[in-house]
Amino acid sequence: MLNHIRSIRFILASAALALLFAGTLHAQDAAASYAQLCASCHDSGFERAPDREILRAMPPERILAAMEGGAMVSMASGLTGAGRRAIAEFLAETTFGEALDTTPQPEAMCTGAGDGIVDPSAGPLWNGWGPGTHNTRYQEESMAGLGADDVARLELKWAFGYPGELSADAQPTVASGRVFVGSPNGYVYSLSAATGCIHWYLQAANAVRAAVSVGSVETDAGARLMAYIGDRGGNVYAVDAATGVLVWEREVESHPLARVTGAPRFHAGRLYVGSASGEELASATPTYECCTFRGSLTVLDGATGEEIWRTYTITETPTRTRENAIGVQMWGPSGSPIWTSPAIDVDRNAVYVTTGNNYSDPPTSSSDAFIALDLDTGKVLWSRQVTAFDSWNSACRMEVTTNCSENEGPDFDFASGPILATLSNGRNVLVAGQKSGVVHALDPDRMGEILWQVRIGEGGINGGVQWGSAADESNVYVALSDLGRLAVPNSQATRPDPNVGGGMFALRLEDGEQAWHTPPEPCDPNRERCSPAQSAAVSAISGVAFSGSVDGHLRAYSTSDGSVIFDFDSVRTYDTVNGVAARGGSMNVGGPAVSGGMVFVNSGYAANGMPGNVLLAFSVDGN
Repeated sequence: MLNHIRSIRFILASAALALLFAGTLHAQDAAASYAQLCASCHDSGFERAPDREILRAMPPERILAAMEGGAMVSMASGLTGAGRRAIAEFLAETTFGEALDTTPQPEAMCTGAGDGIVDPSAGPLWNGWGPGTHNTRYQEESMAGLGADDVARLELKWAFGYPGELSADAQPTVASGRVFVGSPNGYVYSLSAATGCIHWYLQAANAVRAAVSVGSVETDAGARLMAYIGDRGGNVYAVDAATGVLVWEREVESHPLARVTGAPRFHAGRLYVGSASGEELASATPTYECCTFRGSLTVLDGATGEEIWRTYTITETPTRTRENAIGVQMWGPSGSPIWTSPAIDVDRNAVYVTTGNNYSDPPTSSSDAFIALDLDTGKVLWSRQVTAFDSWNSACRMEVTTNCSENEGPDFDFASGPILATLSNGRNVLVAGQKSGVVHALDPDRMGEILWQVRIGEGGINGGVQWGSAADESNVYVALSDLGRLAVPNSQATRPDPNVGGGMFALRLEDGEQAWHTPPEPCDPNRERCSPAQSAAVSAISGVAFSGSVDGHLRAYSTSDGSVIFDFDSVRTYDTVNGVAARGGSMNVGGPAVSGGMVFVNSGYAANGMPGNVLLAFSVDGN
């Protein structure tokens, strides 16, 4: 009975934390969220942090401003616009004069006949995390519709605003003349690539950061083009790509804090979905029973959503280990999440993933690793760990480290997916950069034997290589994050260090030798929350590598010598095609999608930089 009661308490606590960290907060959860995010300062007499009586005397608009542009930006970045407003109303004990409406307005919708949807293989596309299934994030010139000489002439064609948001970090997908993109408030949009008008929108149950993947499946009624969406509640949705009508929905991981952050990979009628979780964050709370999540790769039938196979990154089921300093039960092993999109290797009948760190003891051999699995069965073919004993969770960086592992690791997990690159001689190599600041290259024909390893930065929690690189037949193009943090005076909050991080590297795929390195541009000293760190995923076309930075710039580098041939400062306000007030900010997570003569990129990332809520579309001369 005691175990049953503990299980129920664990599930209820986890569900509350899932609402908090997935960004799906509702008004009735405001008190609990305040306790999790704010009370440690505002209810403890912390110097110069206004107490509850002072907050109660403030209008909700002023409290909201602190969460959307002040010292509390980082703490509130995981909440939706409605969630932040709910906390502001809870503290002020009064409501806003005007309700927040995030529903697209009629004038933002597309008009005219025809859906304009065809098989994506018939035209330019950037499907999911990138073109093809190898994670190279490299677009051939015929599909890009851009050459190196065109890039300097790129101009903004249109801008689309996400209502009520602080961040715009999803990777856009381009297919059949549409842009498919998710948002922190759970809306997924199908936009006209030419104009930015809305063909359809879908409200997912949770925030959507994973790129949408598009694929054609056979049904009883014939071929049907589907858009596949993963949310930060561990759910996958299949919708008709032309109309947005929901076809099926599947929970791919039942853990209360599970999430899908990597783009589902569509291949040969199947969907390959990695699972990560918010448990690493939840463990900062000393009363949380850390930890029971383990990463997995699940394969679904693209037409029906039925599960074909599932493989966990940790074979052992978590069990009780010890009690923490305040008597709360601890569990393990846990972690080894899959944050990224898998790579498909048809020749070797394999699918490759990279994994994150363990959350609790004991450490496992599958964390911070490349793993190869059989495409048909999910059997692990080989695994190559590059950092051992990396058991870490958010409690390790808190003042109260109750839930930190006894074998505390450096948090050097992979947030970058594996790239299956092809050399000029036809040989393959697996490449991925790590938060340690090291780029690794493995041999897929020799059980993941390490070919070369090159350090490009110091690494750290927000350091090293964050969200991904790009590769052509010669080089891998790697952006360095190494984002630093400075304490906000008289507060537990932090802000980015304007003098640390950034830089672009080209490494030869054959041996890891540096082809070139371009140092970071300095931050504007008058820009709040600015950092030169380059955390966003890199994208490449023939002769050009694109990299967005935390200072809000989108830059294009010549792949021959690293010179900057295009630089757009996105930090400004925009007149948007959907009438939403929008501003650019930091670029992080998803990188540019290049397809059909246009470049699409999101701008805004509050957690480690400057807030923003805009999708930008560029074309040659703005035409």
